[in-house]
Amino acid sequence: MKSLKKQRRIQIIAVAVVALTLSTVLIGYALRDGINFFRAPSQIVAEPPAETEVFRIGGLVEEGSLVRGESETVRFSVTDGGASVPVTFTGVLPDLFEENQGMVGTGRYINGVFEATEILAKHDETYMPSEVVDALKAQGVYQEPDS
Repeated sequence: MKSLKKQRRIQIIAVAVVALTLSTVLIGYALRDGINFFRAPSQIVAEPPAETEVFRIGGLVEEGSLVRGESETVRFSVTDGGASVPVTFTGVLPDLFEENQGMVGTGRYINGVFEATEILAKHDETYMPSEVVDALKAQGVYQEPDS
């Protein structure tokens, strides 16, 4: 009788381990495209990522670099005070997007240009993503907003 209970217990534990392993693999597979690493312009210039890698870039839109074309393509540069990376984006920019303001973009770095598929801008006068603030502080450029 005891060996039957022991066998059942081992079977239940084995099924639970297999189910847990399978669910972990499926979650990791589902999230593989959703995990985007953040990089500052200085990091991108120092160590350019592979052209196939999707990541996020953040910093300030460099003053005087915003060029709107005849189509929906917009060109500008993002800086963290230490380096500047040219960006192209085809689409509609957020309403609060402007020069000298914080932004985060998602895309790929191809032939020295960050080709953005998504651009996020600050949502009010004082907000800036924490990754951007950290990168600007590391370069000694960040200034606390007036409260």
